Amino acid sequence: MSQDDLIERLLDFLRRSPTPWHAAASMAARLEAAGFRRLDEREPWRLSPGERVYVTRNDSSIIALQLPKGELDALRMIGAHTDSPGLRLKPSAAQTSAGWLQLGVETYGGVLLAPWYDRDLGLAGRIHVRHPDGRLEGLLLSVERPVAIIPSLAIHLDRDVNQGRPINAQTQMAPVFLQGGENADLERLLKGWVAEQHGLTEVELLDFELALHDMQPPARIGVAGELIASARLDNLLSCFVGLEALLASDGRQGVVLAPSDHEEVGSASACGAQGPFLGDVLRRVSEQLGGGGEGGFIRLIQASRMISCDNAHALHPNFTDKHDAAHGPALNGGPVIKVNANQRYATNSATAAMFRDLCREAEVPVQTFVTRADMGCGSTIGPITATELGVPTLDVGAPQWAMHSIRETAGARDVEYLTRVLTAFCNRSELA
Repeated sequence: MSQDDLIERLLDFLRRSPTPWHAAASMAARLEAAGFRRLDEREPWRLSPGERVYVTRNDSSIIALQLPKGELDALRMIGAHTDSPGLRLKPSAAQTSAGWLQLGVETYGGVLLAPWYDRDLGLAGRIHVRHPDGRLEGLLLSVERPVAIIPSLAIHLDRDVNQGRPINAQTQMAPVFLQGGENADLERLLKGWVAEQHGLTEVELLDFELALHDMQPPARIGVAGELIASARLDNLLSCFVGLEALLASDGRQGVVLAPSDHEEVGSASACGAQGPFLGDVLRRVSEQLGGGGEGGFIRLIQASRMISCDNAHALHPNFTDKHDAAHGPALNGGPVIKVNANQRYATNSATAAMFRDLCREAEVPVQTFVTRADMGCGSTIGPITATELGVPTLDVGAPQWAMHSIRETAGARDVEYLTRVLTAFCNRSELA
């Protein structure tokens, strides 16, 4: 594969995916273009060996399946998540102060707040409307221009700001939206954007889930173009790489790609990794193609492997003391196996050995991350999926800087490295 073409596809995917709903829609469009058939959870399924299908839940989580032409005896699963930390509008978002209409927001996930100041912010998400005939419909909305900003307070009015002033998300993070605006203006603007994007002028706005996002486009940066800078690299980079690997695979093995929503807030939802979505789908597949009832399903799961793919903390040149001296992954140094003795990551020596062997086969360098013993460790969908399904799992990811910032940084070569090794995983005949 051409690294330049791969990076351009990644940048395009990032541009098209300001929210989890947009990310799932973007992936669905590529799957359908590649011949995948959409399934509906409310309908009976008729599956055939060799088929390629996908299904969504909440329009923000998606599961794609490549069914083997032969016996369904094992699945190569790749998990990721479609959501990223950020600012979401409150249901009654309009508020006024000092002659400005502002937007009331709440934080979604563990947001790094300071980088949100002085950014050109767009608005995107999902809106539900009622048509004149009474029909309800959900629509995607993405305002393709900056409509808001959170201005910093001048240093002259806060001389101690560089000494580490805390940020109050309730009182100091409301974006300014419209000068002289009133509460009714927000609904009027939303209806105008719905009309502009969907041609619907007679609908009633019922509810919305909208998020602010950075309008600065993703870019390849660095003197040699060795870096990628973008919003939502955590974890849309993994969603993209998993999709690329699935589409590039030879089609002989059973493969599952499962990017889910709500990882950043704990995964406990109907469409999150702690919910029943993946298990529901796999049981229906096993019933039709695997046979053997619950016992057959358990045999299938134990013969399968899950790679939970979520970005890893790269060694930061300005903060090298934040890493264990022997476990500081480098950008462009290859995918990172993430290990934690307290099961914050699902990796064990058996699953790590399989991944190291895959990297050897794909001629890809591999790194390891363990957090410092005196620091807390984040987690992923890996331990959750392993707990819910019982599938042998490991956690890996591309290294990055500035995780949970409005703009994050990763290595350009790592995109190709991770794609190559995940493609090898999709094609691997023996998983033990």
